[in-house]
Amino acid sequence: MRIQLSDHFSYKKLLLFTLPSIVMMIFTSIYSVVDGYFVSNYAGKTPFAALNFIMPFLMMLGAVGFMFGAGGSALVAKTLGEGDKKRANDLFSLFVYVTVICGIVFAALGIVFIRPIAAWLGADGEMLDMCVIYGRIILLALPVYMLQLEFQTFFITAEKPQLGLTVTVISGVTNMVLDWLFLAVLPFGLVGAAAATAISQAVGGIVPLIYFAGKNDSLLQLTRCKYDGRALFRACTNGSSELLSNVSMSLVGMLYNVQLIKFAGEDGVAAYGVLMYVNFVFISAFIGYSTGIAPVIGYHYGAGNHTELKNLLRKSMAIITLFSVTMFALAELLASPLAKVFAGYNADLLALTLRGFYIFSFSFLFAGIAIFGSSFFTALNNGIVSAIISFLRTLVFQVAAVIIFPMIWDIDGIWLSTVAAELLAAIVTVWFIIVNRNKYHY
Repeated sequence: MRIQLSDHFSYKKLLLFTLPSIVMMIFTSIYSVVDGYFVSNYAGKTPFAALNFIMPFLMMLGAVGFMFGAGGSALVAKTLGEGDKKRANDLFSLFVYVTVICGIVFAALGIVFIRPIAAWLGADGEMLDMCVIYGRIILLALPVYMLQLEFQTFFITAEKPQLGLTVTVISGVTNMVLDWLFLAVLPFGLVGAAAATAISQAVGGIVPLIYFAGKNDSLLQLTRCKYDGRALFRACTNGSSELLSNVSMSLVGMLYNVQLIKFAGEDGVAAYGVLMYVNFVFISAFIGYSTGIAPVIGYHYGAGNHTELKNLLRKSMAIITLFSVTMFALAELLASPLAKVFAGYNADLLALTLRGFYIFSFSFLFAGIAIFGSSFFTALNNGIVSAIISFLRTLVFQVAAVIIFPMIWDIDGIWLSTVAAELLAAIVTVWFIIVNRNKYHY
């Protein structure tokens, strides 16, 4: 059964349509976790800490792909809803081409400046050298990584979420197999992990590029297009929340590492890395659902179908609530076995990780509301509200908490920071949804 953007969505149809996106995002996170597992268990604690230390910076550069994917797809979906398919394809092509150019420029700058940046953040000695080695290999694949992030959203807008899932699975399996080969079989260490990730990102970015460049039966196809600065500005503005969210999370991740180095040393950074891996997987379900439903919301907004907007919002809030409770319960139940997978080889690191796990898990009760809310307003082409929610959730609340809380609760304050930030962001999101209900008639 092919589900179209123009359909009326029941709970069943909504879950079927967004399931590929949810699985796709979770799978993407899982193969990042596998990366960490192999590095931690086959390369050692210092390489594992170096990977987690430099990763926020690398993710920050790749966030432009999220921006064009979220902001661009919202504009493309709205244009499709208005019935102008040619215009939609022109816009889609423009966003893809600009992403490639940005990727090349950012990769070159990143390779040149990664050492002073890592040193400025606090890495030194062997850990600094490992940050530079890992980072430069990953940066070689930055343009295709940005495309991979962008196409994840555009596959949904093109009514091909299953194809997007297939590409993600192939990319993820590539990473996992190469991790095993380069670290468990061949003694390539951190270099092998970086190469495995870079190659898998190339698969995830190039395969969709080939698909959309040729004739296909989706709603979108790459074509020759003219430069449209106004459309580009709208996409950037509308997708600024996704860019801001990823950049902010990266900056906050760096701040967390600085605080952890101060309060718990290298073990703190490693423990935080474990929590972030689990966080990536759990949060990915929220991101996957929000990404999957966004083109549907954008389409019905463009078509002026207010009844369906009400239906989508009501059902989405119920689904997000169910996800939240389920994830909190799973996090509490799986804290011990998951901590042992990554930190079982070191008793002190295991104890620190487990303590953080039990506290950090409460954040899953609130995170989904703000993630969905930000995506919801992006889909409505209201980049300002979306950006405010993301800015408060991922930067303002997080920074304030991670600076203040450790002064009161020491290392526990760092784990509590995320819980407090997600709770405050959820409250703000609900307020924005209420005050804008008459404007968008949802």
